[in-house]
Amino acid sequence: MFGDIMGMMGKLKETQKKVEETKERLNLVSIQEKSADNLVSVTITANRSIKSIEIDDSLLSEKEKLEDYLVLTVNRAIEKATEINEKELAAVAKEGMPNIPGLDSMFK
Repeated sequence: MFGDIMGMMGKLKETQKKVEETKERLNLVSIQEKSADNLVSVTITANRSIKSIEIDDSLLSEKEKLEDYLVLTVNRAIEKATEINEKELAAVAKEGMPNIPGLDSMFK
């Protein structure tokens, strides 16, 4: 029994290391989101860090329209990044969890 606990602790530490490695890797995953008419483009990492925003010159004279475009496009980019981030981290966590009945349903 004590050996099982030590084995589980080792597996949890290994999983924690894999989670940290996955977070680092997700800094390198870029998601690009564009407005429907391609006037605004946002590039964001899977860890939800904005890398760039490109704005068509035609929007520069329309402050309210530009603000609306930015909010919509950035929010869609964040949603996509969050989805990728959560799937990747959940997969790593599920892989490293000990086999405890009922625990598997928490990661679906």
